[in-house]
Amino acid sequence: MSYYTLSAQEMRVIGCLIEKSLTTPDLYPLSLNSLTNACNQKSSREPVVNYTETEVQQTLDDLESRALITELLTPGSRVAKYQHRFCNTEFSDLQFTPAQTAILCMLFLRGPQTPGELRSRSGRLHAFANIQEVEEALNALANMTGGPFVQQLPREPGKRESRYTQLFCTDETLPSPVSDAELTLSEEQTTDLHQRVTELEAKVAELLDRITDLENRTDL
Repeated sequence: MSYYTLSAQEMRVIGCLIEKSLTTPDLYPLSLNSLTNACNQKSSREPVVNYTETEVQQTLDDLESRALITELLTPGSRVAKYQHRFCNTEFSDLQFTPAQTAILCMLFLRGPQTPGELRSRSGRLHAFANIQEVEEALNALANMTGGPFVQQLPREPGKRESRYTQLFCTDETLPSPVSDAELTLSEEQTTDLHQRVTELEAKVAELLDRITDLENRTDL
């Protein structure tokens, strides 16, 4: 499976192309800008990343050199668009059912998940009738010729279901999340915020006292 081994960014790009080809086929293939926005979505992504267009373009170039994506130029347009050739095409050895494709797409975009999570999050990718259908698709991916493509992880303490992970990208190359500094306030910022809130509360109390004093004078 080395030919299909993906880096972190390659997995995110391929996952987004598969997702958009299924959920918004009228807007597919994707331009570089649209693909970058898809990679950096805040929803349905784990972890959240902040790739630049330059980084996504480099990833596309690498994938194109391996014939895993193709660049299209439509007549009358100067904007290149991209579509995947990763699976389910005449150019790929990877042929998956709609259920299997949906599962891989979700694992590419959101990391390890339980069968229950995969079913509830499948959305417009595929309508799973029940958990059994999800488990059947996972078992098929785990035992398919050329695979395994997914693996069951040890059950976490207190959890009823085990999570499954994809095997196209190793743990060492999983995407780095947006740093805590970008997502949450630092300790220094938190202290400063608390101080400002305290000052504002004091000013509000002072204003209320003045208003009360003025009302009392009016009464006189």
